[in-house]
Amino acid sequence: MELIRTEFCDEVAVLKLSRSITNALNLQLVSQLAENLQKVSDDSDVQGVVLTSSNEKFFSIGFDIPELIRLPKDDFRVFYQTYNRVCVDLYTLPKPTMAAITGHAVAGGCILALCCDYRFIAEGRKLMGLNEIKLGIPVPYPGDCILQHVVGTRNAREIMGTGEFYDPEVLLHMGVVDQVLPLKQVLPESIEKAKLLGALPHEAFGMIKRNRVETVEAHILKRLAEKEEFFIECWSSDEARKRLKEAIKKF
Repeated sequence: MELIRTEFCDEVAVLKLSRSITNALNLQLVSQLAENLQKVSDDSDVQGVVLTSSNEKFFSIGFDIPELIRLPKDDFRVFYQTYNRVCVDLYTLPKPTMAAITGHAVAGGCILALCCDYRFIAEGRKLMGLNEIKLGIPVPYPGDCILQHVVGTRNAREIMGTGEFYDPEVLLHMGVVDQVLPLKQVLPESIEKAKLLGALPHEAFGMIKRNRVETVEAHILKRLAEKEEFFIECWSSDEARKRLKEAIKKF
């Protein structure tokens, strides 16, 4: 099943999350995203990447809790490590990346958007946030580190510590997103920005981006293994199981 639809607009690859309406993240989806990111990274004809959704309701709801909660610990570990690797790969992709957010981007979906260089979101009731604390689990470590780098420690403290969802204007004020646009302009403007950046000298752009992300990447990788094990233990705890099962009722 194709869960990532790839389209091309001149030299920009548009990767569309296409798993039902919510784009809930499971192993199949993140594995396909990893494969597609590798392809566009290796393709010299692709000069920019836009990550978006195939629908206007959800960019991504985050982890597929109903599916993942049933997995044995070792199987969940495979999913979680794959997801974190995808986040790091997207964050460090040596080409301009855009998140065209036409619907809600929460939890693990919000983190995918944060891993892009720029985030353009549709105006209106399109929410973003990291509600992991309300589920009894920490924010995945790559997302935690990247968020702090994007918005600063004070805003990151508020976002992760409260687990609230925010509307576009608040997100813009906090620095989570770069532009708030009418819905129909989000994808075209994201493609246009990717084209603009992709037309710049590639090696120079790649080094400028590398200089920006390499310290964060090194910080993530240094402690990622132990942070992953802590997350997995939290995910398996009685407290988290209770909260996750409550969340499933609203999923």
